[in-house]
Amino acid sequence: MLTIIKKSFSSQKIFSSATAALADLKSGSRVLVGGFGLCGIPENLIRELSNRNDLNDLTVVSNNCGTTNDGLGIVLKQKKIKRMIASYVGENSEFEAQYLGGDLELELVPQGTLAEKLRAGGAGIPAFYTPTGYATIVQEGGFPIKLGKDKKSVVIASDKKEVKEFDGKNYVMERSITGDFALIKGWKADTKGNIVFNKTARNFNHDCATAGKITVAEVEEIVPEGQLNPDEIHLPGIYVHRLIKGEKYDKKIERRTLFRGDTNSNSSKSVDDLKRERIARRAAQEINDGMYVNLGIGIPTLVPNFVNPNFKIELHSENGMLGMGPYPTEDQINPDLINAGIIEYFY
Repeated sequence: MLTIIKKSFSSQKIFSSATAALADLKSGSRVLVGGFGLCGIPENLIRELSNRNDLNDLTVVSNNCGTTNDGLGIVLKQKKIKRMIASYVGENSEFEAQYLGGDLELELVPQGTLAEKLRAGGAGIPAFYTPTGYATIVQEGGFPIKLGKDKKSVVIASDKKEVKEFDGKNYVMERSITGDFALIKGWKADTKGNIVFNKTARNFNHDCATAGKITVAEVEEIVPEGQLNPDEIHLPGIYVHRLIKGEKYDKKIERRTLFRGDTNSNSSKSVDDLKRERIARRAAQEINDGMYVNLGIGIPTLVPNFVNPNFKIELHSENGMLGMGPYPTEDQINPDLINAGIIEYFY
């Protein structure tokens, strides 16, 4: 049986600029954008969206909407985004203001569910079942997608989702996500569009790439075909339709947190710092030798500083980094390697 995969449209994938690569992106498009916070975002492609005066009414799917003045936040500030589908709202006061003021539609999706919606969309799976969100507003519906100008009335509310029981447990049906365009950021690519990501900058980029009808990738370096080790390619070129070499990367840090020396010294710590540290110290006592431990955003990111140094454990951050350690020193920070607290860790 002969199977023809219609994913790549042209053998010539390298474009001269972000402007050329996005020339046919139109108002009203659904755009999938990789990144986690400001880590691994397609800076040049986002900048091009900002520069396009003809764009509006975009539906953007991304883990979050950048910060107030960086990443997708600059596009949001121009009011080019009609609806945002995301899992996190923090770090962006403009996002909050537009949503509460009735100027922005918002679909909040649990982070793991958002990743699976994109992955399934790229795999051609129209829907799937997950236990996440069952018996909450996620499943029962009624979440205010759009508020009225009075900041109280609900203009658009989320629908109730189908529930099905499997082996005695209830699951919520979630529709998958695809997009007209996917904008992603890689580290290195070859001329065929095969891409390697750098550390946690991979994040949502891979899933967005597979779910886009037209995937545009920007990278820091393009090498000739054959120079990348086939066993180390993260995203095959069949998913990449257009490729540019980014002109400039700021790689800004949202929350710069460094190792401050002796963690036992309380002289320079605020009352709130000491309270947070006390909770983290207590949580660290629950960790035993040989454990794998997931650390979510916030106070849990302090826990590695207080784990018994004689224990051999593996710490896992919410955004997928395995082998997390204590806060870095100045010479160890890496903006492509962050935890779920948007804090740089060494490698």
